[in-house]
Amino acid sequence: MSASANGPASYFPAIEKKYGRPVREWVDLIRASPLTKHMELVAWLKDEHGLGHGHANALVAHTLGEGR
Repeated sequence: MSASANGPASYFPAIEKKYGRPVREWVDLIRASPLTKHMELVAWLKDEHGLGHGHANALVAHTLGEGR
C-alpha cells in the first residue's frame, strides 16, 4: 500500500493531467516570476496560464514552502 500525498502535493497528479505540464515546470515558472507574494503569484497563474484557483494555490504554496 502506497502513502498518498497530503497538502498541496495532493493536487499534483490532477494538475499534471489537466494542464499537461509536470509540476517541476510550474515550480520553475513560479520561481522565474518577479512576483513574490503568494496571492500575486496565484492571480498570475490564473490570469496568464489559465489555472484554477485551487491548483494555482497548491503550486504556489508548495513552491514558497520549498523556499524561493
